[in-house]
Amino acid sequence: MAGGWASDGAVQEQIDSSIEDAIARARSQLPRGESLSRCEECDGSIPEARRQAIPGVRLCVACQSEQDKQRQAGAGYNRRGSKDSQLR
Repeated sequence: MAGGWASDGAVQEQIDSSIEDAIARARSQLPRGESLSRCEECDGSIPEARRQAIPGVRLCVACQSEQDKQRQAGAGYNRRGSKDSQLR
């Protein structure tokens, strides 16, 4: 049962939409094309096993780890927390 202006199932629709957005964002970041033998960032060698495991890989393990850390630092935005803080 919904209250106020929200329709029945509105919360679930928002959850589903957030999940779909996250999936689309993750898919857009997947590498495409042919794997490189040298890293785009540091020009280090990319092992054959990594190139076969991840088609389209562009970075070595060290550079990819650093890029993942940087992305993780900016991924902490919480819509619900932001809304709650505005209501106080």
